[in-house]
Amino acid sequence: MSLESVRAFFAEKAPDIDVIVTDASSATVQLAADAHGVEPAQIAKTICLRVGDQVMLVVAGGLARLDNRKFKDRFGGKPRMLGAEEVVAVTSHPVGGVCPFGLPAPLPVYCDASLKSFGEVVPAAGATNAAVRLAPERMVALVAGEWVDVCQ
Repeated sequence: MSLESVRAFFAEKAPDIDVIVTDASSATVQLAADAHGVEPAQIAKTICLRVGDQVMLVVAGGLARLDNRKFKDRFGGKPRMLGAEEVVAVTSHPVGGVCPFGLPAPLPVYCDASLKSFGEVVPAAGATNAAVRLAPERMVALVAGEWVDVCQ
């Protein structure tokens, strides 16, 4: 279902972008980098967070880490990661395949500045062995995201 919702998303909004399914797992940043032949920093990892009652997705470079001070200054509270079951409930994607595409309901999507130094990034695509390749600016446009600077 999750991979299919991502495929449907791209078929409708960006049919020129292929969903790449590999035999190898891409469930971690390093596995994804190996599977797609890119540097780990080029992997666009999606983190599902809660601040107060607000659930959001933050997409950041594979080696970037959330900076709690920057995050709190931007969003007014401390980020709390959702558990795996809640991640699936709000995104329909399993941990290791979480992405901002093909969501069952809209969520705010924030893309960290750590992605801006790449011409192409590789976010997951709804499964632990699926991804897409696209420019970070295109990703932000496709998901109605907003650029932020919340990582170290």
